[in-house]
Amino acid sequence: MSENRPTGGNTGSGLAGTGNTDAGTTRDTTNTSYEGLTTTGGTQGGQQSTGTGTAAALAQTAKEYGGKIADAASTAKDYMTDKASVVTDKIKDLSNRDFSEVANEAKEYARKNPGQAILISAAAGLVLGLLIRGSRR
Repeated sequence: MSENRPTGGNTGSGLAGTGNTDAGTTRDTTNTSYEGLTTTGGTQGGQQSTGTGTAAALAQTAKEYGGKIADAASTAKDYMTDKASVVTDKIKDLSNRDFSEVANEAKEYARKNPGQAILISAAAGLVLGLLIRGSRR
């Protein structure tokens, strides 16, 4: 009195109809129901809920990135404000000094650090060239 139970078949949960055999027969995969599986196509209800969920997820992601961008912009603003005040202070210091004294200090620096002096002058020339060329457009 032993029962013959099919082995290797599906229990009805998950994806059914993957070509498993039940007691030597092949399942027909064309008309299979899926328990616990939400589809996004084929029914109007599934399409509406998926579209709404996707829109809400995109809106939430946009809000998160918007907050990150606002934080980065605030940090950049603070940084630029600090650097602008330093530049302003340096300009005030230079305006109170004699031009020949500044030129002599620059010459002395160039003698002590020729590599850095060349790089600084090249960078200054590049910036001035870009500013002059940009103003002609």
